[in-house]
Amino acid sequence: MSKVRSELTSLSFFSGCLGLDLGLEKVGIHQLLASEIDKSAVKTIHANRPDLPVIGDLLDYSTADIRKVAGIGKAHKPTLIVGGPPCQAFSTAGKRQAFNDPRGNVFLRYVQLIDELSPQFAVIENVRGLLSASLTHRPLSERGKHAEPLREEELPGSALNQVIGMLRSYGYGVSFNLYNSANFGVPQIRERVVLIASRDGSRLPYLTPTHSNIEDYGLPDWVTFREAVKGLRERDMHGLQFSDARLTYFEYLKPGQYWKDLPTEELRKEAMGASYFSGGGKTGFFRRLAWDSPAPTLVTHPAMPATELCHPTKNRPLTVEEYKRVQQFPDDWILEGSVINQYKQVGNAVPIELGKAVGTAILNHLKGKTPPKKFKDFKYSRYRNTDDVNWERVFRDSVRETKSEQLRLI
Repeated sequence: MSKVRSELTSLSFFSGCLGLDLGLEKVGIHQLLASEIDKSAVKTIHANRPDLPVIGDLLDYSTADIRKVAGIGKAHKPTLIVGGPPCQAFSTAGKRQAFNDPRGNVFLRYVQLIDELSPQFAVIENVRGLLSASLTHRPLSERGKHAEPLREEELPGSALNQVIGMLRSYGYGVSFNLYNSANFGVPQIRERVVLIASRDGSRLPYLTPTHSNIEDYGLPDWVTFREAVKGLRERDMHGLQFSDARLTYFEYLKPGQYWKDLPTEELRKEAMGASYFSGGGKTGFFRRLAWDSPAPTLVTHPAMPATELCHPTKNRPLTVEEYKRVQQFPDDWILEGSVINQYKQVGNAVPIELGKAVGTAILNHLKGKTPPKKFKDFKYSRYRNTDDVNWERVFRDSVRETKSEQLRLI
């Protein structure tokens, strides 16, 4: 290992089973600390990295405590701190209380640590919902044509806007985007926000893709589920099972199909029950994976209605070992806890190659390298205005609009 790389150090928070950290390790970034409150995940960390110090709830530790546990002095500034703060406070599937949720407060504590630890770089990884979460949530019942205009802290995106403002007040440059992990060699369609803050005030370029489903970029095609699980033997795997009632319907489905592909309308209604009449695409019901495409986003339980992940041809959910392959953990990576908890740990993790892409971006910035120009307009996800430049433009427009509405009411 070169001298430059041996000096790259990280402190990891909300570490889970170390997916992001394993990716960073691939480019030579040495982890000095992990932080995790899930007991099974802590056991997983100890089982695989017995010499790595681990702390618990971030709110229970001062900056001095963290430095002491990590074995670094007050003058030491780590290369980076990384973390994926709890996403439930921002998830589009939840109540979206953002920083009014106790988990949101932990997010703020993490941002404050960036100022106190003063790393060269800081990374925040989160769900897409972070882009639209508000500081204060106004219930839908209190909105509408005759309601008062939303205040700035109620606007979609106001939570992230506060985080950006805090980072910039500390002197950090900020860039972020919503990234589809498949564009970085991950056999999975998994979209996550990755924000990188740089203490030198620079705005880092977006991550450099290594794969694409578009031929224009001259990159290898997305990695498929078939490629990911090649060589796994059924007898060496373990996991959950579907109920007999649900298996009845899976037997009708071919690779890549889901409930809408059941052969008759009667079967579709029977399989879905009351959910048949609900809104939305319901793509997670009775879903079989395709062999020759990346897997859909791994969830924390592959056998629950609405989030089912069935093997392409076998009548069972994906196994823990298949989860590990899709998230790119080594086959010999030890997972502690119950089967359900093992699924949860891997399902919540950052895919290894996405973590590597983050580390590569930081390393390239330190070396003065810039991404190839051909990726300037690369489409990183299926959504619009998810990069920092366009996102901030849209947010500023919404602030101006709500202020205009407020003035009209005076």
